[in-house]
Amino acid sequence: MSDLEAHVEAKGRAERVKAVRKLINDLKIEYIYYQFISVTGRIVGKGVPSDHWESLAQKGFQLVYGATANLFTDRQGEYIGYGPEASELVGIPDPETFVQLPWDKRVARVYCTCFRNREEDENPGGHLTSDCRGNLRIIHQGFMEKHGMQLRSGAEPEMMWLKRREDGKPGDGYSKPFCYHIDQFESLRPVFMKVIRYARAMGLDMIQGDHEDAPGQLELNYTFDDVLRTADRLTTYRQICAQVAREEGLVACFMSKPFMGVSASGCHHNLSLWKGGEQKVKQQLMTGEVTGMSEEFQYYEGGENLFMPDKSVDARKPGPIGLKAIGGVVEHLPALTAIGCSTVNSYRRLWDTGFWAPVYADWGYQNRTCGLRVSAPGRFEYRAVDSMVNPYLMAAAVLHAFSDGISNNMDPGEPESRNIYEAIKEGKDVKKLPLSLGEALDRLNQDEVISSSMPGDMLKVFMHYKRDEWERFMGTVTEWDLDTYWDCLP
Repeated sequence: MSDLEAHVEAKGRAERVKAVRKLINDLKIEYIYYQFISVTGRIVGKGVPSDHWESLAQKGFQLVYGATANLFTDRQGEYIGYGPEASELVGIPDPETFVQLPWDKRVARVYCTCFRNREEDENPGGHLTSDCRGNLRIIHQGFMEKHGMQLRSGAEPEMMWLKRREDGKPGDGYSKPFCYHIDQFESLRPVFMKVIRYARAMGLDMIQGDHEDAPGQLELNYTFDDVLRTADRLTTYRQICAQVAREEGLVACFMSKPFMGVSASGCHHNLSLWKGGEQKVKQQLMTGEVTGMSEEFQYYEGGENLFMPDKSVDARKPGPIGLKAIGGVVEHLPALTAIGCSTVNSYRRLWDTGFWAPVYADWGYQNRTCGLRVSAPGRFEYRAVDSMVNPYLMAAAVLHAFSDGISNNMDPGEPESRNIYEAIKEGKDVKKLPLSLGEALDRLNQDEVISSSMPGDMLKVFMHYKRDEWERFMGTVTEWDLDTYWDCLP
């Protein structure tokens, strides 16, 4: 049986397919987005009338392999990852992710897992390794089988709401750069209240939000959960923000650093490892009519948090498993930076000093000058990640770093309580993160543990795409070049 056949015939899936048909009929769904995630985190896929649900659920849809690389060409005009001679992937919907779009209730969306074509000479129907979402499911399952632990994560998605100029391009931030300022938060109330309403309707348990310290910058958080569902919800959140921006005549900007001199948009990941627990539906999200599969409204609760400190030893320091996991991340932080800070623009964030961006591979407690911090008992915050991150690639890479740290008893050293810059002046030896995309890609290429989190074609596609991005930047004359050099001689 191929991977594709095993996925379609998985236990309980036939019942879930029937449950989706009932939802389609009850909600009068006319159209469905069948979507998966490209190498850059973009949502791609196809739209199909709902009449064809059963056929698509069984046979899937076909799309060129290159869709996993946005069907993008490099500087030489060559398609990234796969050329026009490549076969077409097969996208199989995961019925448990089916949910109605609250802004047009005639339409629903469902996430898909991608497979190689059934007619391929090599590994027909095998898992498509350039499918980052499918990779994360496989890597997390392998981690749980090896270590008996589940990764739960929460994301802090910062982004900026910008005015739209008459020419349609982004302008200034909608609000003033006053951090935690309720009046500026209030100025964006029509936006964030609509985002929250749509998000809750699609299964995101929204918990808190604030105005950050850049123009138009908001952070709206939702409850942490199993790492795959958290990645799906971050992707859904971005989709919601894009829709609200269309409705409000604004630009939902996930670019990390559109403005210098103010904070960039990060996407800190809060991470912990668990044993046990159970999935429960968040009943507060299920008021009124059912709008999607119950799995979309479930969250893990309870179990043993293996990051909790042993209070008989230290009230704040994570337990042995947590320390080893942190040790693995500290060891591999330079390579991880290529994934968490994945664009040329990401490194503007690291160079604009004074705005709490992490540039050193160290850890501490409430210490924002380090790449990692224990922000509360039972979890740690991974900070070297920004708003452009592909959360599926990031999670898979973190799982590999955790596994390496646990398997090899890696010691992260003692937590740094000093401002890291002052500690370095006092003689501390600490690794600096890569300060350009090109350097980060080199570090990723040299790190077998983290690069192996992109199996098969995934690493080839990622490196081709991101090397090309770096080379395009290096081959471009910018406004800075002109301002600096146009009249420097004689």
